[in-house]
Amino acid sequence: MKKCNSLEEVRTEIDILDDKIVDLISERSHLIRQAAKFKNSVDEVKAEDRIEFIMQKVRHRAIALDVSPNLISDLFTIMINEMVETEISEFRNKQIF
Repeated sequence: MKKCNSLEEVRTEIDILDDKIVDLISERSHLIRQAAKFKNSVDEVKAEDRIEFIMQKVRHRAIALDVSPNLISDLFTIMINEMVETEISEFRNKQIF
């Protein structure tokens, strides 16, 4: 972790990280759209076991990194719920063609 020497430097580093976070979420979203091609039903898209696995994994990672697991859970819940809806749309669109 970089040691900053001013508030401006901290803010610059945060801005860089924010851009990276958005880039990673975008990359994840594009992969989710691809995943829909390999699924055979909406239930398979919802993949509740997979979601539970991801949530446990990210909570453990947060704890290991000394970040609030509740914060990470909340963020991932929002992200996953939105991406599942996107994947369902992609899945339904592939059924049309």
